[in-house]
Amino acid sequence: MSTTLEPPGAAAPATGTPDIRGAAVRRGDRVFVGLSRGAGILILVTMAAIAVFLIWKSIPSLQANTANFFTTSEWSPDAKPVVFGIAALLFGTLMTALIAMLLAVPVGIGIALFIAHYASRRLASTLGFVTDLLAAVPSIIFGMWGIQFLTPQLQGFLQWLTTYFGWIPIFQNDLGIYTRSILIAGIVLAIMVLPTISAISREVFVQTPRTHIEAALALGATRWEMVRMAIFPFARPGMISASMLGLGRALGETIAVALLLSATYEINWHITEPGGITFAANIALKWNEAGTIGLSALVASGLVLFVITLAVNMGARLIIARRSEFSGAN
Repeated sequence: MSTTLEPPGAAAPATGTPDIRGAAVRRGDRVFVGLSRGAGILILVTMAAIAVFLIWKSIPSLQANTANFFTTSEWSPDAKPVVFGIAALLFGTLMTALIAMLLAVPVGIGIALFIAHYASRRLASTLGFVTDLLAAVPSIIFGMWGIQFLTPQLQGFLQWLTTYFGWIPIFQNDLGIYTRSILIAGIVLAIMVLPTISAISREVFVQTPRTHIEAALALGATRWEMVRMAIFPFARPGMISASMLGLGRALGETIAVALLLSATYEINWHITEPGGITFAANIALKWNEAGTIGLSALVASGLVLFVITLAVNMGARLIIARRSEFSGAN
């Protein structure tokens, strides 16, 4: 039986006394948890405060309105009687955002996939830098570029759409004018949201576990089959998140859309004809000239946009939660 002799003067360690490093780490963890919880609560309080403010400011116009707020297209909140509604605004907002997402999502995901798994390292870094640089361009620049350059260049394409696909109602153009249309605004919005979708999707593609990729290739999969079976299932929640963030910007874009659309308060399904207006563009164009009820009506339209944005993000979270079992993160 061996015994260990303590050096002279050494005292036995006190049982239950925490180590200095351990105490510091635990104290830091508590501080971090408290700060994180406080930040989350602050975000919720801020969102609740915004909602309360919008509802409070919207009540005067909603009480004075003599028309149906959801089905009326006319916008005359300062007239006598007060008549305004969000039907045209809702249509313009959703239609331009839908066109933007239909164009930007496949292109953005394709660019991200090419940069992450197909391009050489030098080419990938260059393309990634150029794509991310688009996010730094102010929206007013996109608007002026769309008016001065893109619109004249698209004249022939829009005429071709009307000539050969005019039997489809949305491509029909009875006016023969191909400027300031919802389609052009949607194309510009697609270019604006492209960097967001591409950047987030690229980061998710890069984080795909190497073992998943090597396993697919070892089973004899081609490059595309590997992408479809290994990368896409893992990256699906991230791609959905990227698309929803892009949709949020498309829904709330203001200056570029205000420059590109000729503000008409009517629902026109012919997306190549002039006309259309969105919530954000209408607020920007009417704010300085609106009266008391007019300002309240604009805030009411902003409340609807706020609710739409919340609904889109909540829907995205539900989709991600339902798809999380395919991501491989667990």
